[in-house]
Amino acid sequence: MKLNFKVSLKRLLLGLVFILFLIMGLIFASDQWVRYEGEGRCYDDVAKLPAAEVVLVLGCSPRIAGQENLFYRYRIEAAIELYKADKVKAFIVSGDNGTHQYDEPTAMKESLIAGGVPEHDIYCDYAGFRTLDSVVRAKAIFDQKKFIVVSQRFHNERAVFLALHHDLDAVGFNAKDVSRSVGLMTHLREYLARVNAVLDVTLLQTEPKFYGPKVSISR
Repeated sequence: MKLNFKVSLKRLLLGLVFILFLIMGLIFASDQWVRYEGEGRCYDDVAKLPAAEVVLVLGCSPRIAGQENLFYRYRIEAAIELYKADKVKAFIVSGDNGTHQYDEPTAMKESLIAGGVPEHDIYCDYAGFRTLDSVVRAKAIFDQKKFIVVSQRFHNERAVFLALHHDLDAVGFNAKDVSRSVGLMTHLREYLARVNAVLDVTLLQTEPKFYGPKVSISR
């Protein structure tokens, strides 16, 4: 009886170790694939960035726990830098507007206007609940097959990965990153987000949560 118990326990532990290695392998492979796809398509220098008609600014909350969200601030600053460098003509601000009290796109629009971007050049995507939604809707709703994505580099790599796997021509302009001491959880979550991105474009073939009527961008 004791022998059988020990054998069963050993098999269970071996199974758990195998599953752990499988998960770690999936995380590592997904991270490397996303990183590889983004290589050479994510720019830190605005002078080297290819110009485009439209920029897609990926949303997040302006504040977290009552404090300024530096991810948000640096993305807005990067988007304004593109405008001042005459790299883009129009802006799609895409984020979560799941409730009346939470509206990322409007916050981004107001911040861009405060930074000197004309209101008539800014278009809100209120159904950018995930990066995949924002990227796919740029084509499906706003009819853009070529655009610049603005976010932090780790996020841009994933957005470019998703764009390429939906036959879209996207490059990223990297906003200033946030120190790991402040944005540790965001950086850790990115590893799982990359696994989701790989599954979305391979096994799951995930579609955006919502589509909706077309929006014409005038330039």
